[in-house]
This record gives sequence, structure tokens and C-alpha cells, in this order.
Amino acid sequence: MSEASRWPVIAALGVVEILAWGSSFYLPAVMAAPIAESTGWPLAWVVGGLAFGLLVAALASPHVGAAIHRHGGRPVLALAALLLAAGLTVVAVAPNLPIYLAGWLILGAGMGCGLYDPAFATLGRLYGAAARPAITTLTLWGGFASTVCWPLSAFLVAHIGWRGACLTYAGLHLAVTLPLILAMIPHAPALPVSDGPQGTGSAPLSTQERRAFLLFAGVLVLGGAIMSQVSVHLLTLLQARGVSLAAAVSYGALIGPAQVSARVAEISLKGRHHPLWTLTAAFGLIALGLWLLAAGLPGVALWLVLYAGGNGIYSIARGTVPLALFGPVRYPLVVGRLARPALAAQALAPPAGAVVLTHVGPGALWWMLLALALTALGLIGALWRAR
Repeated sequence: MSEASRWPVIAALGVVEILAWGSSFYLPAVMAAPIAESTGWPLAWVVGGLAFGLLVAALASPHVGAAIHRHGGRPVLALAALLLAAGLTVVAVAPNLPIYLAGWLILGAGMGCGLYDPAFATLGRLYGAAARPAITTLTLWGGFASTVCWPLSAFLVAHIGWRGACLTYAGLHLAVTLPLILAMIPHAPALPVSDGPQGTGSAPLSTQERRAFLLFAGVLVLGGAIMSQVSVHLLTLLQARGVSLAAAVSYGALIGPAQVSARVAEISLKGRHHPLWTLTAAFGLIALGLWLLAAGLPGVALWLVLYAGGNGIYSIARGTVPLALFGPVRYPLVVGRLARPALAAQALAPPAGAVVLTHVGPGALWWMLLALALTALGLIGALWRAR
């Protein structure tokens, strides 16, 4: 399939990812405070709905990968749209906190079927070993999720309330996301015919492959822990340094453009290097940015841009490294298995960070984040040797 013929598929998936991320993972950033204020529910529990959802997504991920391996991504992504619409509807009409959290459990199932990892697996299933450029381009689309949906969420909350905003997102999944998936995402090609399990991707990993799998899973766990803690605690960490709230918000706004810019730079290289170089560069930038932030040196904006640039290309490496290490046939299965520990880390790390903030202080959290990034670099070094 030519590059030109892939663009409609990638563009459709890009819109799907923007709405999927914006109506789930990025939803509490804008809506948590209005929800807590209007209902009286504790803010920690309102925000905690996302953690419950991520844990459900983690449990579902290996099964999602197996389903994409067998049937392709089209039916799984369509199910994601339906689950996200259903979960948002339950959240919107929730009369009490338990029903609200039940809505997040449904949203979590939709996240497990519809965020980056299933989308990457879909592209791997469609394009095989040639999927790397498509995966890289998709992350560029996904980088606009908060840019598009945070202002949209704020506008909707201001004009129709948080319940109306959730119902609007549910309607967008039914009116936009689901039709795009059904119309634009092609059926996956048949799996290779083979007399043995290797040809169908069900063969167990070799000893060397299993070592590489465990090392990369460790990198994803550490990466997920770092990114989720920074996204949740960044404003608090900056304010503890004496930065005003307005300035902290302005600094945080640099993260999105820096991520997208780094992804554009990666795309411009056109895949001429092994994806492990992308992963190494990602955590090198993340560690450098965190070290400078932990040291408290002047230039917070620049250090955040370094961190965000690493975070931006880390998203690309998440999708392209498994394709290079384990091949296209097993790619959906491997990605689904790798997503479980990474999503669990994203769910559990922010509460752990809050404990460190409360009992040890913000400085300790900065250095802890740096230690996680340096540990990830050590695992990446071992992954190079195990390749």
C-alpha cells in the first residue's frame, strides 16, 4: 500500500485519538473541579475515577492485543467508541459518587480498546513491518488532544455544565468517531498461513526475546510513572519553587508544543535510525530536563521544553520499538501485553507522588523523578545489549 493511500486511514485514526484522549485521560484536568464543586464529592475521588479507569484499561490490554491480532483493529476501535460513549453517559447522569466511578470503569474499558496502544497495534496489523512511519505520524495527531479538548471542555462546561459536556463528548463518539472507524479503517489482512505457531504469532518468546520484553516493559513502567506524576503534580512542584500559579500554567502550556515539535523532528528523519535511538534520545532529554529542574537552576521554561521534547518522542518509541524487536506478526499481541504494566504505573504513580510531596517535600519528588529516568536509561542500555 502506498504512502498516499495510508493518509486517509492515519488522519481518521488521528481524529479518533484526539477525541479518545480528550474525553477520557485529559477529561479530569478541566472537569474535576466543576464536578466536585457542583456535587460535593471529594475532589480526590473525582480525580481518582481516572486511576480506576486506567487500572481497568491495564487489565483489558492483553485481551485487546489478542483481539486485534485475530480480527484487526477495526472492530476493537469501534467497540472503544461505544464504550467511551456509554461511560461518558453514565458519568453525565451519575446521581452519586459510586455511579460516577462505575462510569469510569466503563471509560477504562474504552481506553483499553481505543488509546495509543490499540491504535498502534491496528497500524501494525494493517501495514506490517512498514507501519513505523504511520505510527510516528499518528503520534503527531495525538499530540493535539489536550490542545483541542481542554479549550473545548472548558467552553462546554461554561455554557452547558460538566454533565452536558460529558454528553456532548458521548455524542461526538457516536456521530464522529464511530463512523470514521467504520468508514475509513480497512479490514485487516488475513494472518499468515503456517503449520506452526511461529507463523501466526502465537509462538512463545525465546529467552533473548523474553529478556528484551522484560527490559522494555520496565522502561514503559518507569516512563508511565514519570509522565503521569509530572502531568498531575507539575503545577504544585513549580509553585513550591516560588513560581506563581499564572506563570506555572504558562510554563505547563509549553509542554504540548514542545512534544509536537520533537515529533516533527523525529518524522523529518524518516526512520533512518533504529527506534532504540529514539528511545535513548527520549530518556536522555527527559533525564536532562528533570536534572535541571531538580537542581533549581534558572530557566524553568527551557528545562520543561527539554523534558517535553523527550516525552514527545517517547510516545513514538513506545509504538516503534516493539515492532523492530518482535516483528510485525506478533506486534499486536506484544503491544497489548506491554500496555498492562505501563497503564498500571500511570494509575498508581500519582498517589505515590502525592505521598512523597506530603511527607518528604517537592524537592524529594523532583529527585525521585530523575532517579526513575536514570534507571530507565540503564534499562535501555541493557536493552541495546539484548537486542
